[in-house]
Amino acid sequence: MRLPYFIVVSLIFLVSAGLSLLAASYVVTKIEETSEFAVRRALDLKGHDWAEVESDGLRVVLTGIAPDEATRFNALTAAGTEVDASRVIDEMEVEATSALAPPRFSAEILRNDRGISIIGLIPASEDRDDLIRRLGNLDPNIAVSDLMETADYPKPDGWDAAISYAIEALASLPRAKISANADLVKITAIADSQQEKQRLERDLTRAAPPSLRIGLAISAPRPVITPFTLRFLINEDGGQFDACSAQDAKARDRIVTAARDAGLSGTYSCTIGLGEPSPRWPEAAEKSIQALARIGKGSVTMSDADITLVAAQGTDPALFDRVVGELETALPQVFALHAVLPEPETSEQTGPVEFSATRSPEGLVQLRGRLGDETLRDMVDSYARAAFGSDQVYTATRIAPGLPADWPVRVLAGLEALAQLHNGALTVTPGSVELTGLSHEEDAKARIAGQLSDKLGEGQEFILTITYQPPPEPEDALPDPEVCEAQIAEIQSVSKIAFEPGSATIASDSRDTVNQIADILRDCGPIRLEIQGHTDSQGREEMNQQLSQARAQSILNELRGRRIPTSSYTAVGYGETQPIADNDTEEGREANRRIEFRLIRPEPVEASETGLEALEAEAEVGAEADAPEMDQTESTAPDTDAEDQ
Repeated sequence: MRLPYFIVVSLIFLVSAGLSLLAASYVVTKIEETSEFAVRRALDLKGHDWAEVESDGLRVVLTGIAPDEATRFNALTAAGTEVDASRVIDEMEVEATSALAPPRFSAEILRNDRGISIIGLIPASEDRDDLIRRLGNLDPNIAVSDLMETADYPKPDGWDAAISYAIEALASLPRAKISANADLVKITAIADSQQEKQRLERDLTRAAPPSLRIGLAISAPRPVITPFTLRFLINEDGGQFDACSAQDAKARDRIVTAARDAGLSGTYSCTIGLGEPSPRWPEAAEKSIQALARIGKGSVTMSDADITLVAAQGTDPALFDRVVGELETALPQVFALHAVLPEPETSEQTGPVEFSATRSPEGLVQLRGRLGDETLRDMVDSYARAAFGSDQVYTATRIAPGLPADWPVRVLAGLEALAQLHNGALTVTPGSVELTGLSHEEDAKARIAGQLSDKLGEGQEFILTITYQPPPEPEDALPDPEVCEAQIAEIQSVSKIAFEPGSATIASDSRDTVNQIADILRDCGPIRLEIQGHTDSQGREEMNQQLSQARAQSILNELRGRRIPTSSYTAVGYGETQPIADNDTEEGREANRRIEFRLIRPEPVEASETGLEALEAEAEVGAEADAPEMDQTESTAPDTDAEDQ
């Protein structure tokens, strides 16, 4: 049976439509799979494994959480290289960013003769004008350069204390570099002397707040020695130095070795400084000492390039001439030798020709002996009153004609030297100037030797018998912090501070120990002290830390109650973290339950980090400008003689 035509046509249309739909569905699925695969591969190659790809028809949907906006954009770009960018649907999110960490605030302050400069990053809330004003008040005659930047973040804890301490420290440091942040202040400075360095370190340490860490790098550059002096004597007691100067440690060791070979008794260290007249100074000193040793007794004095060799009375003239001749030949050219062989004593004695002055420990000065004329007597009297005080001088000199021509120089040079002693006696004769006495300065003997050598000139003999005695401590002087720490430790070694079990209440039988510690701290003044609390390991660690903190704070409160100034003290609990004994035994646990008093000491500062070399170089350049000029012809000459020693 044949179907009607319209039915056949309809069936053909329906079959074609179905086939078209199947083909279209297959094509779309194939496109989705191909696009998804291509985009996923591109993202993986770019390292975006966090992104997810899903195809929806012709659309490619990207999802996932990108670590930042730049990474999200990079993922979109990678997908757009595989399919048309209009087909890429961005449903990615960006990971929420955490709050930006505040910057590290710090300020670096540099002070020298040209002014003060401050550079760094400071909080915007800092009163900038007030900070510059405080720096300007240190010295109204110098300018302050403001090179600071600001950031709008809160001030960190300790910032104000650090800046205030930095400015306070800078007040006593004319040449310094200070780096300050909230928890650490580093100070690099130049001191004029070793004594000044020690004083600055002590004062800066005491002045620092207890919660602030400090680092100190204070240098004392080599002093300028003028004249550059050496004086070595040999007598019945052996060899000894009155003065010794050297340009460096190597030169010092060479000179001291020669002196030991010549009979130096005891220990002696030359002063290292600037001002040597020639790089061959140690060679000249060594040969001069060796020559004196060959003669036997006498003295050798070097003042810059002038050398005076004085033999003892009775020295064999032939030996003297031979040694002096060899020394003159061996000395470097820049040095000049003056040799003296005293005349033997005669039986004719006309009485002593001398001038004497004595200074008592109370400061009273008596002048006796001979002066050439009335003018010289008035001059000596006026000089003595100016040097010692007009009410301290008693003059009982007499006029005696016929004195040596250099008598005024010898008398005045001797009085100048006597003025540098705490007490002593001066005797001036035609043959020598003799000074004996006591000084509170370690370098007094060397300094006086240099001055007398310079003022008396070549061939003049002088004898120094000067004893060093440390100056008495002022009655109101504070003891060293280390002594205070040791005294407290000694008290606790006898009777430790104990507490009621499990509490921060001090045991009644420990209150006397606290009283003794308070008495020591009252005399010690403002030292930086950390009161440390420690426990054993029984119980939870967190509870032990809290208990140790409470006990340390309890001791601090007890000291305040005894009217001890505690602004420079801090209380810190360390819990069980620092045992000193075995916690497995009762004795060990008892030892670990303790209170300790520890000084807060400055931290060492590496010179390479703070520019110490630059500050030292600046100081030495200024010192060298005041030093005597060196002999340029000798500075490059080969030191062949020195190499043979």
